[in-house]
Amino acid sequence: MEPTIKQLRYFVAVVETGSFRKAAERLGVSQPTLTTQLAALEKTMGATMLERTPQGTTVSALGRTLLPHVHSLLTQMREITNITYDAARSPSGTHRLGVPYTLGPYLLPDVIPEIHRTYPSLRIFVKEDTPQKLEQGLLDGSYDLIFTPLPLDTQNLVCEPLFSEPLQVVCPPDHALVGQNGIMPNQFIGENFLVIEERHRFFIQVQQLAEQFGFRLLRDFEGTSLDTLRQMIGTGLGLSFLPALYIRSEIVPRHDVTTLNLGFELPQREIALAWRPRSPQKHLYQQITRIIRNICRNQLSEYVQVLENKLP
Repeated sequence: MEPTIKQLRYFVAVVETGSFRKAAERLGVSQPTLTTQLAALEKTMGATMLERTPQGTTVSALGRTLLPHVHSLLTQMREITNITYDAARSPSGTHRLGVPYTLGPYLLPDVIPEIHRTYPSLRIFVKEDTPQKLEQGLLDGSYDLIFTPLPLDTQNLVCEPLFSEPLQVVCPPDHALVGQNGIMPNQFIGENFLVIEERHRFFIQVQQLAEQFGFRLLRDFEGTSLDTLRQMIGTGLGLSFLPALYIRSEIVPRHDVTTLNLGFELPQREIALAWRPRSPQKHLYQQITRIIRNICRNQLSEYVQVLENKLP
């Protein structure tokens, strides 16, 4: 058995007041209750903690030795209580956020500043990985919440769709199709299309696109990232599909490659925020979902479309 926090608080109160009666009054409990708790404390410790004298109550030698440690423990308990109370009023602490390689650098610069303005005490640790590893990491507790493309591989998560993101065909600036309007799929016959590595979920979407329209994927030169795809496109190695937020972030400022004006619609990728169903911070994550959707409406509407709000 170990002493309880209540017993230690009662012990300190008697030491500081020098009286069982005064300690009981300070604590707002009856004197018999106080006496019972302190007797249980001494039984647990196997030693006398307090000595009654004609002048009142004094602390024993062992009690004096333990008193600084008891004070320290009670101070830490108060700090824990205060942190918990503050967290309930205003979210704080460090939360682990997982993001796909193909999304994080092109979305988070718009999202993180607004989250910080809304929750100044909140800290976010960000780590990039593939969607499959992000979902598994969320399940095993390595992450608190994740951004992930839909559909998820697991159904054991709360999943709130955020936005859909168009894909565009990107090519070198000197390509023959640059400047043409309403380009149709048959105009890509004979073209090589580059694709990101298979470990990315974006690979699956591009592969499905190639099968749907009969495009030829150049599997011998898979990109390790969206940046390597862009650089290979710029050398004339092939064309590729790239998502709108990446184009906004990396292509519009550089002009080292360009987008084509298509006469048909490409599928869009859908992005969601996910967390564990029993997360104690689920209300915070719902608020973060709302923040992100508002950013998409107000700042990114030219590039993404907000998905239906499923939150209560």
